[in-house]
Order: sequence, then structure tokens, then C-alpha cells
Amino acid sequence: MNAAGSAPGNDPGSPLWFLAELTYRCPLQCAYCSNPLDFARYREELTTDEWLRVLREVRQLGAVQLGFSGGEPLVRKDLEILVAEARKLGFYSNLITSGVGLDGDRLAALKEAGLDHVQISFQAATAELSDDVAGRAQFAHKEAMAREIRRQGYPMVLNVVLHRRNLDQIEEILQMAADLGADYVELANTQYHGWAYLNRTALMPSRRQLLHAEEVANRWRKRMEGRMKIYFIWSDYYEGRPKPCMNGWGTTFIGVAPDGSAIPCHGAAMLPGPALPSVREHGLDWIWRESELFNRFRGTEWMQEPCRSCPERGKDFGGCRCQAYLLSGDAAVTDPTCSLSPLHERVRHAVERADLPGAPAEQPLLLRNARHSRQLSEAENSPEPDPATTEQR
Repeated sequence: MNAAGSAPGNDPGSPLWFLAELTYRCPLQCAYCSNPLDFARYREELTTDEWLRVLREVRQLGAVQLGFSGGEPLVRKDLEILVAEARKLGFYSNLITSGVGLDGDRLAALKEAGLDHVQISFQAATAELSDDVAGRAQFAHKEAMAREIRRQGYPMVLNVVLHRRNLDQIEEILQMAADLGADYVELANTQYHGWAYLNRTALMPSRRQLLHAEEVANRWRKRMEGRMKIYFIWSDYYEGRPKPCMNGWGTTFIGVAPDGSAIPCHGAAMLPGPALPSVREHGLDWIWRESELFNRFRGTEWMQEPCRSCPERGKDFGGCRCQAYLLSGDAAVTDPTCSLSPLHERVRHAVERADLPGAPAEQPLLLRNARHSRQLSEAENSPEPDPATTEQR
């Protein structure tokens, strides 16, 4: 058995969902980006042939749902080749994109190759705020591409990450989604990892904003019933219970980063402990079943109290390991967003501070870009030492 108390070799079943993080290159600089802080070091991306092998291996492992992500996956000139292979293998494929770099011809080429689905992100309902959060002018192009996605007959998810600066636009955001003909709208309140954690003070909303936004979303849900599905996702910080990270570590999800590192969740690269196994050195079957990393937090044997004896442990799986590390310095503790955690006051303190009138409103955003990435290459592994003094890095 490894140090986490899980036994490599026990059959964990098959992953269902595979995320191909094709590149961390991106034309945008979103302040809430979930990419690693040190993304600038990921220079040796997998080749086309290496990605084709990975797709074959993960399909053989049992995965059926495939997301092409980044950064911005459209930066890869071989995207159509990978999409075509995914269709040949029987994946249901989804392009997760900002829309920047997309045009009608490329959308058509991707459709011809076999792409099933497109998720396009917006930062806000107005060009001024959207361009400010993304770090460049792009709003008008996004609108045009959303219309083109619909024109070409793709199912479309419109995704908006919600935070202090755009929550008061919730009515306008939903009107925009309806006008663009979105099939699904995902209103995902910021989860504080990666760049979002660095910008936490500037991004955390007041509870009043959240409650109002949810009320508006519920009203629109009734109004658009049968035409547009609306999902409103709260941040763990405000709910008192953590979300089940990836439906349980090493049970449902497997991802591969641009350099070939295999990951059991989006943020696993930040955690101390076992090195990330590489698809350049191991097959995905071995990585999924035998690697120390993927067995580290499988099951419940690794859990500390209060998780170990909690009747909810089979539902939330102790919460997010990366969140636990960022807020405590120990990836194995109960996620401090849980109200039962001995460290929950760290989360409560941050929420209370966000409710103070005007406090974070003018806090500058630290944009995701290569210069900041190099400057902050050490910060990703720096957990929060003191909730009374640490609100931003």
C-alpha cells in the first residue's frame, strides 16, 4: 500500500471522461483561469502522433466523453486531425473554447472531422467588462462565433464564470444567451484555484449578489423551459459543503496536460507528493490503475477525521484536494469549505470580508500571462498560511 492508504492493483473501474489539455497557450488572459500558475514552463507539448496514441489508449481504457481544452485548443493546427481520430474511436467530443481564433471555415472543418459539441465562454454581457476581465478586445468576435456555431447546427453550451464584477449583469447575461440561441447556459461561480485563487479578493462576491443572481437564474429557467437549460453553480465557499471533486479522485476523470503529464483533476500539478506520471513514459492503463498519484486519494482509507466517520463521505469524497492544500497546506485534510472542517473559519473569514461594503471593489486583477506566470512559478505550491492576513498573493 502507498502512503495514502490505497492499494495499487485494485481495479478502480474505467474513467468515463477524458480531458485533452492540448496547450496552455491562449490569446486571452482571464484573471480566473484554472491553468497552472507556472504554465509558461509547459513548452514541450505532445506531438500529433503522441496525442493520437493517447486518444487510442484512453478509449481502450473505457473513456467515452472527450473534451478538447487548453489554454485555447484552437491554437493547435492539428486539432482537426485529433477530432477525426476521436470520431473514428467512438468518442463524443466537445470543444471547450474562447472562440478567439475561430471562424466559419474552421468550424465547418471541425464539423466535417466529426466534432459533436462546442462550449464557448463569455466573460460578461458587455464588451467593456468582458474585454477588461479577458485582457484584450474579443467580445464582438465571440458574439459572431456563437451565432456561427448555431448556424452550423452544433449543440452549444454558453459558459460564463461568475464573480464580483459580472454578477450584477446576470439579467443581461441570460438575455444575451437567449439572443444567441444557446442550448445550455452554465453560470459557474468562480472556484478559487490557480489564477482565481491569486485574484480571490477581487473576485469574491457578496452573498447578496449571489442570492440575487440565483433568483434571476431561477426566473429565467421557468421562462426558457423547453428552449434553454440553465445551470447555476455556487462556489464551495458559500455552500458549507464541498463539491465531490471529479466525482471522486481516480474514479471518473482522467486528463493529460500539454506536456503529457496525466492528471486526476485539473489542479493536481500543484500538490506536493508523487510526481505526475507522464504518457511519454507509461501507458495510460498503468497510470490509471497502478500509479501512486491516481491511487493517492482513491476510496476512503486515506481520509482523516471528520471525513473518515462522516456519513457524507461517499457523496463529497472529502471535497477538493487542491482546495484543501491551498487553504491548509495539507492535501489530505477535510476540505476547509466544509462546515465540519476544523479549518472552516478560514473560508468563513474570506466570505465575511467579501461582504464588507466596497472593500474589494477596486482591487486590481492579476491577469494570466507568460510574464506573470514566470514571476509566480513558485506561488502555486504556496498554501494559505494565515486567514487573517492572506487574502491575495
